[in-house]
Formats: sequence, structure tokens, C-alpha cells
Amino acid sequence: MADEHKRKAEALVPKFKFERLLRQDQAGRRSCLVGTIDDQPALLILERAPFPSSPDYLGSVPATLQTIQNLGANDVYHWYLASSGTIPLPASSSHEFADLKINLIWPCTEKHIKKYSKQGVRFVTETPAIYRDHVRPFIQAQREAGRLNWAFNIIEGLKEAEDVIYRTPYGQDPEEGFLLLPDLNWDRKTVDALHLLGLVERRDLWSLRDLRKKHIPWLRHMKTKFLDATTQVYPSIEADQLKLYVHYQPTYYHLHIHIVHVELEAGATQATGKAVGLESIIAQLEVMEGDDEAGMDAVTLCYTLGEASDLWVDVFEPLKRTGSTTC
Repeated sequence: MADEHKRKAEALVPKFKFERLLRQDQAGRRSCLVGTIDDQPALLILERAPFPSSPDYLGSVPATLQTIQNLGANDVYHWYLASSGTIPLPASSSHEFADLKINLIWPCTEKHIKKYSKQGVRFVTETPAIYRDHVRPFIQAQREAGRLNWAFNIIEGLKEAEDVIYRTPYGQDPEEGFLLLPDLNWDRKTVDALHLLGLVERRDLWSLRDLRKKHIPWLRHMKTKFLDATTQVYPSIEADQLKLYVHYQPTYYHLHIHIVHVELEAGATQATGKAVGLESIIAQLEVMEGDDEAGMDAVTLCYTLGEASDLWVDVFEPLKRTGSTTC
């Protein structure tokens, strides 16, 4: 009896006749469809299941992709749209039916492997003194190691020029210049999941810690520029459908601003302890005591760190062992 009931339930889905798409959410990973089954109205909600963890399955995926379309490449970073081959499609329409977004880092380093490995997470407190004595020197060492060359390649137009969707004339005004390009995690087609990066030309600002009261007019000007440029490129989006934030700690130490659609579901990269709203930074600077040189380096910041990150291993874990921090 139970088996018969199960068979009847399973037989319903193939009988679904699609009428229209109601909505997509979770950055396009869930789709709500309306249609009919046996002439009765039906809702069908499709949601991508987690990838199977079977080594046989995971090992076979790259070789069995039906189509692969490169979206861009810079240094060791490459990203693609691909079709898993579940529906046979002509190559001319493959980009319309891609069901996988792929990022490739090749050749990768041990640092990349650590970053993407499962690891414990710590919540740390970075006081102005810890920033000055430990984190600032750490950031400087990262920059001096040449790890920003790929970003400078983009800014100077040497790489990913075809991916830049908006830019001010390079070098015309280095303090005001910027460009916009898609974040490598965006599929470039799901508007509700829009995620852009705003890279500024100026190189004197490494992170939000370098922002000062004197930068308030510049920050407001940049916010307006980013919103105007985004809505110009994507006219279906209005300015109040966008939010702007920066990361701390950022992945790389050249000031950049994330511009995302408000409907993009907030994952770890938008969580408290990672993302700081641009308006919140401006508001904090406005009420800060002191002259124009007063800035975010005088603020205590709390955020999360992976236990495999260099900043935890080299800075905060030793500080914790010696009792020199409240993390």
C-alpha cells in the first residue's frame, strides 16, 4: 500500500505542464513555476540539491560537461558558465541553458587550498592598537609581495578589458577614476543576483581602515557614480534596489566596493563580521571627533576569521596565546 502511494506521488511530477515562471530566488537556484497536472492548477518549486559527495561523481563532472563558456580570465583565475548535459542542446543556445557556474584557479597555491578548505571560524576583536602594531604591517607585507598585480592589470586595462562594463577614462583623474565589472561569483545574467565590483584607481587606500573624515565628500561622490553607472548599464534596476558595502577583512588590500541587488540573498560574504555598509562608514566618519585626519583606524572592529587564514595563524592566534587580545 505504501509503495503504491509512493508510485502515484512520483508519477505526478512528469505530468506537470508548464505555463509560466512566477519567480526565482536564492540567486536563481530556486524557481517557482505555475502550470497544471491533469487540468488542475499546480505549483512546482524547483531547487538545486547539494552536489553529491561521491568521489566517482565529483571526479567525472569536469569531463562530462556538455558545454563550457569562458566568462573571463586574469592571472590564475578563470570563470565559466557550463551545461551539465542533462538536456541535449545545440551549441548556439548553450549559454541560455547553462546550469553550472564554475570558478577555476590554476595553477593554485597552498594558500588557495587553505582558503577553500573546511575550517573553523573565529570571531576576533581588532583594536586600534592591534591594527597599528600587527595588522597594518601584515597588510603591508601582503601588498609588497605583489599579490595585487592582477587587480592593477584590470585597473590599467591590461586584463579583463572586455569584462569591464563601465569605466572612467583611465589616468584622467586618478583620485576620481574607477571601473565596474562583474564579481566572479555572478553568472552575469540573473539580474536579481547582480553583484558588481567597483575598483578605484587610487592606490593610497588599502581598506576601510584608511578612510578618514576628509574622504567623506569623495565617498559620497563615488556612491553616486557607482549607482548611476550600474543603473545606466542595467536600466531595469533602480538605485534603491542596490546596496553598497566593503569587506573587512577584504580578500585583497586595494579598496573596492561591492554593489549588489537587494534581493541577492545574504550569504557569508554579506554577514555581520564581514560586510560593512558604505553608508554606515560615511555616517561613522561624520560623527567622529577630530579634524579631517581622524579616521577608521581609530575604531575597534570585530569580524570573523578562518583558522587557516594567515591573519589568524600569524597575528591573532599568537596574540590569543599571550593574552594580548580579547578575541
